[in-house]
Amino acid sequence: MAKIKLNSLGGLVYSTDPNFKPEQEQNEEKDTLPASQQKIKVRLDTKHRAGKAVTLIEGFIGTKNDQEELGKKIKTFCGTGGSVKDGEIIVQGDNRDKIIAWLQKNGFATVKKI
Repeated sequence: MAKIKLNSLGGLVYSTDPNFKPEQEQNEEKDTLPASQQKIKVRLDTKHRAGKAVTLIEGFIGTKNDQEELGKKIKTFCGTGGSVKDGEIIVQGDNRDKIIAWLQKNGFATVKKI
């Protein structure tokens, strides 16, 4: 049986209705927008990373698989490691200029450096 957090039930703890089923969260993935319609932000971040610099790529709208695929291509191009977490693509090191050039070359029209 799947665990259900009590907070998600709106305070409901027990029900005598034998047909009661709590509403499950539905995580709907958004369809991936074409590259020309994406509004990507590229920024440098060092917070909570022991002083190490990472490049964050934010604003990608699409499925989790497409986001991971984009992250893999960028990391391969930069020759560094990284990950995809919480809707952000994280690339190790300060690679903002490289990433912006790669994104523009691959059809991402709106790329903003922060």
